[in-house]
Amino acid sequence: MATSTLFRPAARAGAAAFRSAGPRGLAGVASARFITKVTLPDLPYDYGALEPAISGKIMELHHSKHHQTYVNSYNDAVEKLASAQGKADIQTQVSLQALTNFHGGGHINHSLFWENLAPKNSGGGEPPSGALAKAIDESFGGLEPFQKTFNTALAGIQGSGWGWLVKDKQTGKIQIKTYAYENRKAEYFGAIWDVINWKTVEKRYA
Repeated sequence: MATSTLFRPAARAGAAAFRSAGPRGLAGVASARFITKVTLPDLPYDYGALEPAISGKIMELHHSKHHQTYVNSYNDAVEKLASAQGKADIQTQVSLQALTNFHGGGHINHSLFWENLAPKNSGGGEPPSGALAKAIDESFGGLEPFQKTFNTALAGIQGSGWGWLVKDKQTGKIQIKTYAYENRKAEYFGAIWDVINWKTVEKRYA
């Protein structure tokens, strides 16, 4: 089943499509042969802009520490992969696949996550509209039931993880997907909806 990701709230306080960036290819990505390196994206808002929904301290921790670690680890892995390719070292290439997938996925998830948030004075928390709102109504019976269903799905993740709202490209239906990957989850789930950037989600849905 082919799906497209609309948004991904993290199951921890702390994601996404790369944007086109001219000759550099994907946003924050510099090509080297068949290997790509990534860079930490700048946030479109200050660390404290999402308070009180998410504290500035938490935002800084997850952006400058956790996300940066994914970037550094991915770049280190692809450097080793490039070296292995140059030596035709198939065994090393295979052994590095899990690392590149894990750290690359962490980078993508966080990049999308940052884009899916916005301060309340910039539209964060405003309900979805148009086709997306209609799809949510049809699939979940409204925004509030959808939020409750999403929160329940996220609460079922053991440890850290991600919840995705995805659209089936064949049927047009939307559904919730979760993938296991800190504490105070219930409090976080309630607050995150106050800063969701539904306008960005609507653009992906369209």
